[in-house]
Amino acid sequence: MISTILWPTDLSKNSLKAAKHVVSLAQKYQAKTIMLYVGTDLTSFWGGYAHEPGEHHLKNFQEWELKQAKSKMQTVCDTDLKACPNMVIKVAQGDAAAEILKMIQEEKVDLVVLTTHGRGQESLDQKSPVFGSVAEKVIRTSPAPVHLVNPYGT
Repeated sequence: MISTILWPTDLSKNSLKAAKHVVSLAQKYQAKTIMLYVGTDLTSFWGGYAHEPGEHHLKNFQEWELKQAKSKMQTVCDTDLKACPNMVIKVAQGDAAAEILKMIQEEKVDLVVLTTHGRGQESLDQKSPVFGSVAEKVIRTSPAPVHLVNPYGT
């Protein structure tokens, strides 16, 4: 029985191609759907630099990023996912794969819908046998089944 679906998205053109799969599966199973965006933890990038941005600058940027993501996610829900009445938007900050795996546990997710490639992979050869790093980590360690979507074939 599938009652909770997790759709992690980086809001890239590639990751948004999973929307029709999410809608179809949510309708078929009448499932609650969690749309998750994970913002990058910028503080992990500046540990070795002599002149790093102040923590308040990083925090302001991260708050801005999550606010922008929520706004775009709401737009996606209103336009592409209006057939999913039980949609929940969530945002997190940190390592994308780790946060996805954490959400799977916390929300007792029954199915994850994920594209094989996300941000920065729009120009990748469509026949590449290599998955993106986040998809690779999630499919290797997810306790829930993962429905992979090839963004180049949809």
